[in-house]
Amino acid sequence: MKLMLIDIPENPPAPPARARQLRRGFCAVLLTMAAMLPFTPAVAAPLIVAHRGGTGDTPENTLQAFSTAIDNGADALWMTVQATKDGVPVLYRPANLSSLTDGRGRLDEISLNDLLKLNAGYSFSRKDPAGQITYPYRAAPLRIPTLREALQAIPADVPIMLDMKQTPIAPLVDAVAKVLDDMHAWSRVRLYSTDAEGILLMRAHPQAQLFETRDATRNRLVNLSLGGVCDDPPAAGSWVGIEFDRQVEVIERYTLGTGVSKVDAHWWTPAAVQCFKSRGDVKIVVFGVETFDAYTAAAAMGIDAVMTDSPHALRAEIKSH
Repeated sequence: MKLMLIDIPENPPAPPARARQLRRGFCAVLLTMAAMLPFTPAVAAPLIVAHRGGTGDTPENTLQAFSTAIDNGADALWMTVQATKDGVPVLYRPANLSSLTDGRGRLDEISLNDLLKLNAGYSFSRKDPAGQITYPYRAAPLRIPTLREALQAIPADVPIMLDMKQTPIAPLVDAVAKVLDDMHAWSRVRLYSTDAEGILLMRAHPQAQLFETRDATRNRLVNLSLGGVCDDPPAAGSWVGIEFDRQVEVIERYTLGTGVSKVDAHWWTPAAVQCFKSRGDVKIVVFGVETFDAYTAAAAMGIDAVMTDSPHALRAEIKSH
């Protein structure tokens, strides 16, 4: 008898500049101190990470999204990178350009020059006061930025989490590494990928700051959930990232067939956090935290950072409580 777990794919007022500068500096100091001190149980509120710059607030993975996210109280930025046909790393998530832009075809089949003609905000919608759907960026187009442009535009003290999302992934790894080399930006970026090969290939660069593979994180959580034993915690200094909650399919294979159960997996529990941090200071970033209740639950467990689609809404909820 075999059990297999499958992720079910996900459905596809600003503070003054001085206050933002002080907050970013304070967070950077905390992160630096945390890296230097011996491990102690987390007591600080989790940092807020803007998912692709805040997909609920501004067209995702654009320079405007990143600046808006910082204005809205994000402590760190999550962005998604792919490479164009001519090997330039750009910030865009879906494989197909028609998903978000006024273009067509795969991103890796278009040159940078042609990509720059597209509107990254074409599909972004909002409801007007009358409840009608509007597309505010069709009249005010935004470009898909290159990774180099983003690193130049984002303040150096804002942490960046970079999700490498392309198949095959080897050319993307090489292209990203070259930009980080050229811009001396390795210390600003932590790299993630759902493709374990991307993490393994990036380990060839000793400067790279990496999340552990998603497979490793998921396997630890599954073993804890089904086996109830903490027998393989990550090494001290590791970073892990996965959803706070996730719908999965548990597939049981046996001689006469297959059984499938859909499960709402509540990955993170106090016991899971304790296990992951049992060998030393391990940073846990959880994805999909959109409410005050989820944020406070993560904080109570000792989660280090939460990723949200709307830093504006989450900060407002926190402030209102």
